[in-house]
Order: sequence, then structure tokens, then C-alpha cells
Amino acid sequence: MPDEVGAASVTATTEAYYDSDEADSFYAEIWGGEDIHIGIYRSPDEDVAAASARTVETVAGHVDFLAREHRVLDVGAGYGGAGRFLATKFGCQVDCLNLSEVQNERNRLLTAQAGLADRVHVVHANFESIPGPSACYDAVWSQDAILHSGARERVLSEVARVLKPGGHFVFTDPMQTDDCPPDVLQPVLDRIHLDSLASPGFYRKNLVGLDFEEVAFQELAHQLRNHYARVRQLLEERRGEMIGRCGVDYVTRLLEGLGHWVNGADRGHLTWGIFHFRKHG
Repeated sequence: MPDEVGAASVTATTEAYYDSDEADSFYAEIWGGEDIHIGIYRSPDEDVAAASARTVETVAGHVDFLAREHRVLDVGAGYGGAGRFLATKFGCQVDCLNLSEVQNERNRLLTAQAGLADRVHVVHANFESIPGPSACYDAVWSQDAILHSGARERVLSEVARVLKPGGHFVFTDPMQTDDCPPDVLQPVLDRIHLDSLASPGFYRKNLVGLDFEEVAFQELAHQLRNHYARVRQLLEERRGEMIGRCGVDYVTRLLEGLGHWVNGADRGHLTWGIFHFRKHG
């Protein structure tokens, strides 16, 4: 069972970071402002927003059964780009659950501007304790959010609880490889205030134990490397502007942290991809 104090501390640190003006400026200006996750790139210098949108479209291919009568929960929804895409493409109802109220406010604004407020609903909550009854969603979606939890087993248990029998869980997450040596990712972990990353084996073991079956895993480790290298390049190019917005200390630490992700990927210790699980009916 995860340490309650430790998990709460991770949650508080994550919320404070994403609510900060510095982080909001970085994700809105450099990361594309619509989605906060790893992109799928066709070329190393492709626009981050375009690559991120391609990730949403690719993950959505795993839930192409969705229709107007279905309900979807996006856990760790960020600015809500995926929720708006799903509501537009399939007409389904989407609840965007997210810890950062700063990001939630931007989500509400963008959703209203898109004319989707009747289909996309923003929920300020922690995915370790999802509000709402059991078995109420047809699909749960998550992109690069679960790594931020200090209690990932609890997140998965909550996903299992709110999914209907036969429901689908599709997600991405930056992970360490199953054979990653101990301690080699400490610079990455220190930057994001975590003790560990999950691995593909962690997700498989825990989700099978929660009565899920694995439908697919699309391994795309090279895209993690592509993404962090591209974001770092853009931050370097706009260093002066972003220092004016975020301060020199924040930008310096961020460039260093992004470099650690690239180095971890280059050494083969990090992986990323699209998982698709189905809850047994």
C-alpha cells in the first residue's frame, strides 16, 4: 500500500507546479497550449502542437467505437485538447479530470470557445480519488499523467472502479524499461520529484490483477526522445523570451531536466507508447 503521507506530498507538489505562472507559460507557449503530452513526430523539426495532435488522433483510433451515448473520463486532462477532439469526432460526453485549476480554467475557456461546453465538462479533482459512482464510464483515457502520482496502484484501482464491465482503458505514460538498472534515472526523478517511474511490466501486472485484458501496446520509445529533444530545442531558441516570462532559474532548470529525459532515452532506459486494456465483462 503506498505511503499516504508520501503520496499526498507528491500530489501537492504536482498541483503547485502546474498551477505556477512559470509552468503555465511554458506549456502554453512552448508545448503548444492545447495538449500537454508527448507528440508523434514525422520529422525532428515538426511543430510540437501538430505532433501532439497526431498523438491524440492515434490514441483515438483505439476507441473508434465511441458514439453520442458514451461517456469518457480523461484523467490528467491538462488543457483538455483530447476531450475536445473526442467530443467533436464522436459526439460523446467527456469529463476532463485534472488537478491544476490554472489548466482547468484554460480548458473551460477553450471548450467554451469551441462551442463544446455541453459535451466537455471540467472536473477539478485528484485521479487517486475519482469523484462519482462506480461503473459509470465506457472508456477512460489518459496521456502522460499517471507518472505524476505517488500512488499509481490506487489510480489504476480507481480507473477499474469507474469503468463499466467491458469498458476500455487507453493511455500513454513515460516509463522506465522493464530491465532498467537501478539509480540510472535519478536525474529525471529528481526533476519531477518522484521516487520511480512505472514500467510496461508494472502496468501489465497491476491491470491484469484488476481484471483487465491487454488489447494492444504500440511501443514508440523513439517518439519520447524526439519529443523532449524538440521541446528542448524550442526552449533554447526562445530562451530570452521565456526567461522574461518565467525567470532565468526556471528556464535553466528546465533545459537541464529536458536534457536528462533525452539522455535517458538515448541510453535505452526510457520507453513510451500507447496501451489499450479492456475490463472483463
